Amino acid sequence: MTDDIHKTENFPPDWLLVESLDLEAQGVAHRADGKVVFIKGALPFELVSANVHRKKNNWEQGAVTAIHRESSQRVQPGCPHFGLHEGACGGCKMQHLHASAQVAVKQRVLEDNLWHLGKVKADTILRPIEGPTWAYRYRARLSVRYVRKKGEVLVGFHERKSGYVADMKACPVLPPHVSDLLLPLRRLIASMEAMQTCPQIELACGDHVTALVLRHMEPLSPGDLVLLRDFAARHAGVQWWLQPSGPETVHLLDQGGETLSYDLPEFGVHMPFKPTDFTQVNPHINRVLVSRALRLLDTKKHERVIDWFCGLGNFTLPLATQAGEVLGVEGSEALVARSRENFKLNQALAPVNKALAATNFVARNLFEMTPELLIQDGAADKWLVDPPREGAVSLVQALADLHQQKLDPVSHPATVGAAGWTAPKRIVYVSCNPSTLARDADLLVHQAGYRCSFAGVVNMFPHTAHVESMAVFDLEV
Repeated sequence: MTDDIHKTENFPPDWLLVESLDLEAQGVAHRADGKVVFIKGALPFELVSANVHRKKNNWEQGAVTAIHRESSQRVQPGCPHFGLHEGACGGCKMQHLHASAQVAVKQRVLEDNLWHLGKVKADTILRPIEGPTWAYRYRARLSVRYVRKKGEVLVGFHERKSGYVADMKACPVLPPHVSDLLLPLRRLIASMEAMQTCPQIELACGDHVTALVLRHMEPLSPGDLVLLRDFAARHAGVQWWLQPSGPETVHLLDQGGETLSYDLPEFGVHMPFKPTDFTQVNPHINRVLVSRALRLLDTKKHERVIDWFCGLGNFTLPLATQAGEVLGVEGSEALVARSRENFKLNQALAPVNKALAATNFVARNLFEMTPELLIQDGAADKWLVDPPREGAVSLVQALADLHQQKLDPVSHPATVGAAGWTAPKRIVYVSCNPSTLARDADLLVHQAGYRCSFAGVVNMFPHTAHVESMAVFDLEV
């Protein structure tokens, strides 16, 4: 097939016709003998030459050296630090591809994963959720390095495929006020006694406050603390947090000031959080994501809903404005306690005519779920599932096991208490990994009695190869 293309188009044998993009945003081509070549910097339908730097029996990997026929979707990258050159920032992989084409690639990745890994095809493909493609990244982990050869401190993302820190002077995917802090932060760290023992700054932007978490390997001197306070005073809205050891040691440098938080205005929900808590990187997309998830769940006032992997309540609290009863489930008692605090805060803020539904929280090891635990948490009309990259295989397997017991009570003796338990009529599954979504969809569709009614991508991370998605599963009657 590839050999026929070479003959038909009559291009030199060392030129490569790019057919698609892989999950690392590399162009995928085939040589005339069928061998696969992965090409950094190449786009689908381009004719390119490549410098191959890695060879295996069945594939090769290289970087584009010349483009003989350019894709109509190729664009000028919006960041001077993006590219294949030495020292290029590795934070983004797809800036050379038009933003709408990036979304199309991610949609194809989702559909391919669902079909090839799960043998599942959605009845309806949802329109992609899109938003701003620049200045969207409200969370980031920036590396800090003193480079002796340069005689200066670097603050930024790692170079592409490297442990070195990119020499970044700006970053257009960060909010402008944070991008503008990169050079001042370099000067700040360079002036500190702890210049060589501060390896990282984690940032988190709320609606009104920007938190900077400084990881420091040694205690900070009084002079360094003065420098941090002076920096915060000069940059409005900046709040310093210190991390002397593990994540549990993170604390605010100076008490007082505004609390880090974000709002979900459509639901009247206010969400306080700490800078090391998990919250969505892209708040613009998160608001639309929550809205669509609840619209698809189509919760009624008489229904009970379970929010699995509830976190701080990003979905739980909006659900409490629509359902009759809500249960939020997370993996740790500490996180459950935080969820309860956020619920009580919003309960106090809610107007009398919009009181929140009865809402409880419980801690479960969601990676060791069993049919017995599912029954213990009670039947629900609908589920919202938002797991980490590992997916929700244990939860979904427990649901499938209960379904199989119902179908064949002789071979699968009914679990104690299962008689009054019913499976949810609808599940909305929010995923940050298309391969684990496909694996779990396989179980839901082929073992638990569901069909995949809807699926679509969520462009949470423009210019990266990260694929966020959403799928809806309806119980077959």
